[in-house]
Amino acid sequence: MSTGAPPEQETVALSRTVSGDEVPLATERARGWRFAEDPIVGWTGAIAITVLALFLRVWRLGTPHQFSFDETYYAKDAWSMLHFGYVRTYVDEADRTILNGQTTGIWKDEPSMIVHPELGKWLIGLGEKAFGMDPFGWRIAAAVVGSLMVLVMCRFIRRVTGSTSLGLVGGLLLSFDGLHLVLSRLGLLDIFLAFFLLCGAHCLVADRAWFRQRLARRTTSASGWGGRVLWRPWLVGAGVCFGLAIGTKWTALYPMAAFGVLVWLWSAGARRSHGVRWATARSALVDGVPAFFSLVMVALVVYVATWGGWLAHAGEYERSTLSDSQYTQYGGGKQWPTATEPDASGLGEVSQSLRSLAHYHRDVYMFHAHFLNDSTHVYASKPSGWLLMNRPVGVDAQLDIKPGSQGCEAPPGSDCLRQVLLLGNPVLWWGGCLALLLAVVMWAGARDWRFGVAVVGVASTWLPWLMYDDRPIFIFYAICCLPFVVLAITLAMGKLIGASRTPSPRRTAGVIVAGSFFVLVLANFAWFWPIWTDVLLTHDEWMDRVWFKRWI
Repeated sequence: MSTGAPPEQETVALSRTVSGDEVPLATERARGWRFAEDPIVGWTGAIAITVLALFLRVWRLGTPHQFSFDETYYAKDAWSMLHFGYVRTYVDEADRTILNGQTTGIWKDEPSMIVHPELGKWLIGLGEKAFGMDPFGWRIAAAVVGSLMVLVMCRFIRRVTGSTSLGLVGGLLLSFDGLHLVLSRLGLLDIFLAFFLLCGAHCLVADRAWFRQRLARRTTSASGWGGRVLWRPWLVGAGVCFGLAIGTKWTALYPMAAFGVLVWLWSAGARRSHGVRWATARSALVDGVPAFFSLVMVALVVYVATWGGWLAHAGEYERSTLSDSQYTQYGGGKQWPTATEPDASGLGEVSQSLRSLAHYHRDVYMFHAHFLNDSTHVYASKPSGWLLMNRPVGVDAQLDIKPGSQGCEAPPGSDCLRQVLLLGNPVLWWGGCLALLLAVVMWAGARDWRFGVAVVGVASTWLPWLMYDDRPIFIFYAICCLPFVVLAITLAMGKLIGASRTPSPRRTAGVIVAGSFFVLVLANFAWFWPIWTDVLLTHDEWMDRVWFKRWI
């Protein structure tokens, strides 16, 4: 329904809805949901926080000078992909050889079975290409992407809340989390996964506003459908981001599916606000089908494209399945049919390579679903306790450093140590659990869509892991929950402070509570900094930071 008014006035006709709840944007503005933003202030603040985050993440990035945790897989896989286009197996003692500065004579002439998609390793490889095959080289990509994630976080919260201040606070909270800090300083895949998921969620929130504006302009009372909006560029952008996320780790499938349902409900709510009857059912056809192609099919195309290196060398893998048991053991002893087929050419070769990739996916799925069952790991943890930081992961530790060695100033009879511990900022995560409870209440009770983004984001990146708690899984997988935990916290802060800018005792109390929480997060960050960054500590100083036995 067009009012004939200028666009800035016409948008007042739009509503904020979740499954039928209607709150006009005029009311949102009156409540303070959207504030006029000085783009210079907003972007300058976000970039400044990003630069701070980058400094914290590149400081002494090359230490410890060794392969930490699963870096031994991803760093070498990335180096192999740079040189051959696919992953080769390595000779024994390859780690030691690389750390001594030698990168020749470390490969075998056969492809290696990798159990995660390739994109994250290509990104790690970019850092190795630029800075060499050393710890700094295989970690710098994670540091850059982790810092960019802080920038996206600032803008994401700004878009959800309409508040530049809350956006900047959210970026700082993300920057001051230990889980995010350490993963931004390691050559692992999870920081890339979390970054692409956040970008995808950001695009979907942008699509919500874009869709509602276009719907308001195209709606006619005679249509009965509330207008049709087939081309949704932000939704296509989300499809690209989710495709990149799945191309890093398959676990991105769960949030893509969950947010896809949420997009449908948002679309149905927007149509209901225009008086469309049976809006949910009608939206499933009018909006759901085009949205499926924009989101899911685009993600599929992008995902397959991330396997470009593998597809170009599919023949190497096909030949290996004839002799190498590492491929057939995960697939139940089944060789790929393509392994015995004559090499094709042209479109036939493309088809053959894609079928080989499908068989490869079967083997990888069998590995993840069954091969690790009943395995154990000293740092494995139950996902039910991840949000409470129940069991961190010791990435690296140098123990028994004697007094006088490496600058150790421990008293006689004691010693020093260095440690890198994958542990989130406890104050942030524990406060985030309370904020998530509030988010559930506000989404279900007050029907506030903004809290729904936080709830769906955490639920879709955390709850699926409960199905796999019979195999070794680790707390740092919760990094994908973190942006939505931070969103819940900043929304709670906004509720505490209130929308009105008029001074009042309630607003003053809210500012004090929210400000005190932020200061505690910052103090916690400073306190745990040494065990996140391999700083030398005496044994007593280390024990002061290990608050629970499960953290050892």
